Amino acid sequence: MINGLVLAYEFFSRLPIKKNVDFTKENISYSIFFMPLVGLTIGCISAVVFILTAQFDKLVASFLTVATMVILTGGLHIDGLSDTFDGFLSNRDREKTLEIMKDSRIGTFGTIAIIFVILGKILLVYKITENATAALIFSLGNARLATSINIAHKKCAKNEGLGFLFYNSKPLKKVVASSILYVLFISIVNVYNIIPLVVTILFDLAFAKWADRKIGGITGDINGATIELGEMISLLSYWGISQWILF
Repeated sequence: MINGLVLAYEFFSRLPIKKNVDFTKENISYSIFFMPLVGLTIGCISAVVFILTAQFDKLVASFLTVATMVILTGGLHIDGLSDTFDGFLSNRDREKTLEIMKDSRIGTFGTIAIIFVILGKILLVYKITENATAALIFSLGNARLATSINIAHKKCAKNEGLGFLFYNSKPLKKVVASSILYVLFISIVNVYNIIPLVVTILFDLAFAKWADRKIGGITGDINGATIELGEMISLLSYWGISQWILF
């Protein structure tokens, strides 16, 4: 379990954790169990940046907060976002779509997706008026839990790559346990936290269904895309709560 925790932080973040961990099925499986915790950690660090800078200018603070999120993940998920949209919006057949997604060069659709998501997050962090730090922290956890659910039970589009490696580790039982613990935790903090989580999970399931129609399953790039989009969808849900529900 400790190796899985270390692997989760080493792979899903750029936090300075230095320990050699083998990519065994057991370690990978446990790393998926800890994905929400990685998100909460990155969210806490980003929230500190927001708290320290928002007292001077909230818009600048929102920019610095989202920049911190990108830095702490090394742009890993953003790369998956751009590759996914370059492929999916090309309107090609399955094989050509996968070929485009594998290409390291970024195209027009990938660029638009990155701009849309980055600006969207900055705007939403800026506009959330109630409990902005909690919304930020839990949105990063929500996105990773939702993606771990897809990893655990959605088929892979190809029998290679990181997406297959995660799926093949058979993490379903660990993801169920992780989900139960996560839901209990966020409910104790505030029961309204359930709403953005449910919205994010439903969005991820819908995105995985789209991926299944396009290429026959999910990939590592798609997992990265759902994390980035999931963060934005969760923040959007928190904005809605802040507008219409006392939170």
